[in-house]
Amino acid sequence: MKKIDVVGIGVSTVDIIVRLSQLPTWENPTKFDDIIIDSGGPTGTALCAASKLGASAGFIGTAGNDWFSEYKLESFRIHGVDISQVKRREFEENQIVVVNVEKQSGERIFNPSKDFNSKQLQIHEIDQKYITQAKYLLIDGYHFDVSIKATKWMHQTGNQVIFDGAATKKTHLDDQQVQLVSSSDYLICGSGFVQALTGFSEIENAGKAALDYGPEVVVITIGENGSYLFSKNDSFHTPAFDVSVIDTTGAGDAFHGAFAYGLLQKWELREICIFSSAVSALECMNLGGRKGLPTFNQVKYFLENHRNIL
Repeated sequence: MKKIDVVGIGVSTVDIIVRLSQLPTWENPTKFDDIIIDSGGPTGTALCAASKLGASAGFIGTAGNDWFSEYKLESFRIHGVDISQVKRREFEENQIVVVNVEKQSGERIFNPSKDFNSKQLQIHEIDQKYITQAKYLLIDGYHFDVSIKATKWMHQTGNQVIFDGAATKKTHLDDQQVQLVSSSDYLICGSGFVQALTGFSEIENAGKAALDYGPEVVVITIGENGSYLFSKNDSFHTPAFDVSVIDTTGAGDAFHGAFAYGLLQKWELREICIFSSAVSALECMNLGGRKGLPTFNQVKYFLENHRNIL
């Protein structure tokens, strides 16, 4: 088997995506415009994005024993992601999400299955050599004990960790999330995360303060408002590309996968952010978290025709 460039530990889901103009109520059922089944999840989709761009990627997580499980695994095979380290459970798939997408804006509401957080990986189930062969480890906070162990292995071998911090409206992060931030070299997070981490409300103050927790680079993605990057030597804003948005599901995950790809190419951080923003924009032009993931040549063509808007 070829060497893996980026390994991910975390969530991969089966998404049932419904696109509609208005959420139904018991009193007012509404008709939907589109419905698809796609795979998703932060780490799973990020790895698929990186693989489709040209990186070698491997996913570490769980899968059940039913049709949904096979569908999830087949998505990885289609995208060229190694799944030799996936641990099967003798239960029905538990990582299933119903995603309601608002037709007008592309924004979503997620409804995960009730036992979504059960059947976590155990440390004895992961392979140290498999993980540390990669230059980068991507984690999303799922399988916490396993993720912390893997970050220690990566740092012992001189490799690096990327933590996907989910957008939040909380005012404080829990201790596990703070520990994951401190264990990462790159924190790429959604809106509200650094504010909850640091207590600062302004993005610039929060982003700079987040560096004190351990990461050498902090990136904050804020949808149509683009992204903000902070490091000890630089800080800058990258605008989002103006495209016709169908569905924002997976946009942040695609950004993370593209960012990992850019790191593997040893590009400058500004170039990585522009590239990642383009990947995210292309993802938003399709319904579903993975169906719109672009190839490298598609991103190159997009950038050649859109760089003037940055």
